[in-house]
Amino acid sequence: MSLPRPDHGVLRKAQRGDERAFSIIVRAYQIPVYNYVLRMVGDRALAEDLTQEVFLRVFQGLPRFSLRSKFTTWLFQVTKNRVLDELRATERRPRAVVDLDDIPPLEVLDQPFERLEAIDAVWRAVERLSVDLKMALLLRDVVGLSYGEIADSLEVTLATVKWRIWKAREDVQLALTREGIDVFGEREVEAVAETDGTAVGSAVLTPPVLPAA
Repeated sequence: MSLPRPDHGVLRKAQRGDERAFSIIVRAYQIPVYNYVLRMVGDRALAEDLTQEVFLRVFQGLPRFSLRSKFTTWLFQVTKNRVLDELRATERRPRAVVDLDDIPPLEVLDQPFERLEAIDAVWRAVERLSVDLKMALLLRDVVGLSYGEIADSLEVTLATVKWRIWKAREDVQLALTREGIDVFGEREVEAVAETDGTAVGSAVLTPPVLPAA
C-alpha cells in the first residue's frame, strides 16, 4: 500500500512554521520513516535519533519545498541522504556487532516455530544486501513507494530502480534457498509481513520478474 499524500493546506501551514500542522505530518510519516531507517542501520536507538534528525531537516527545508512536487518523494530523499551520511560515518569508526534477531519485532508467541524461522531468514537475507539494493527494496516493499517515486528519492533512473529491486528479490530468494527455506505462497508471505508489523509486500518472495513500466 502506497503512502498517502499530505493535505496541501496542512503543508502550507507547516511551511509557514505552524508547529501543530507539522506535528500532523510527523504523526503521519514517522513510522514508515523509522521502519526504513531501522532496517538500514540495524540499531533501534540510532534509528530513533536519525528519524528525529530527518524530521528536523524536513521542518527546516519545508519553506523551500515546492507544492508541485510529491512530498513523500522528497521526504525519503531527505531520509536517504541522512542514512547515507550515517553509513559513511559508521565505516570510519568501529561498530559493535548487532544481533539481527534483536532488531525487528519478529517474535510472535502464537506463531509456529517454522514461521518465525522463515521471518528471521528473510530479514537476514535483506540485511546482507548491498546498500543500493536494500534501499530500493525497502522503499518498495516496506515503505510502499511507487517505482517512479523510488527513482526520484534515490536520484537514479527508473530502469536502475527496477533492476535493483529485481536483483534484491532474486538475492533474497537465493539466500532462502541456500538455508533450505521454501519459497512462500502469496498468502503465507502476507502473513509473515503481518507478524512483523511492517508492510513487506508479497512480491519479495515471488519469482523475480522485471516489473512493467
